[in-house]
Amino acid sequence: MKLKLFSLSLGLLLTFPGIVGAHEHAPVDHMEKKPCDCAEGKQHHQMHRDWQAHMQEKEQKLLAWVDQFTPNKKAEWTKVLDERKTLHKQWMSPDNAKKREQWKNEKMAKMQELKKQLDEGKITKEEFIKQAHGGKGMGQWKMYHDLSLAVEKKDNKQATLLLNQLLQQTKEHNQKLKVLLKK
Repeated sequence: MKLKLFSLSLGLLLTFPGIVGAHEHAPVDHMEKKPCDCAEGKQHHQMHRDWQAHMQEKEQKLLAWVDQFTPNKKAEWTKVLDERKTLHKQWMSPDNAKKREQWKNEKMAKMQELKKQLDEGKITKEEFIKQAHGGKGMGQWKMYHDLSLAVEKKDNKQATLLLNQLLQQTKEHNQKLKVLLKK
């Protein structure tokens, strides 16, 4: 009995400062334009960055790689990236709020069904991840990462191959957005 009481007291004593500290601070706006001055690691700091600036930076890096490895496809890349921005802007507009909400609800229902199948042992965790991401796993993020490594290693052949694959994926993504916008 004394051990339980001691454990409970110790637990409350250790959590109380965190609860009080959380209550005193205002919620953080993750879309702030000012730079983060947190002392956390790089991963934590990424959450505070301006998303649009990050995407612009990533796009500029990608276009620099296109100039370096596939200069004959620069116009095609520029067109596809501009189309992606336009489609994204349309998708995020207030006019499409209902479509986004419907898409989100459908996606969440699918996730719940997949989670149920995972919990019942009907599918593996890998199958769950693949199906949850539309059958592509984490391909686009991995491909960009692999491209970055190929550029770092100065592997021209691999960088060219990955740029061409990434261009194709971006075109497919744009097509999916067009379909969602037409619904």
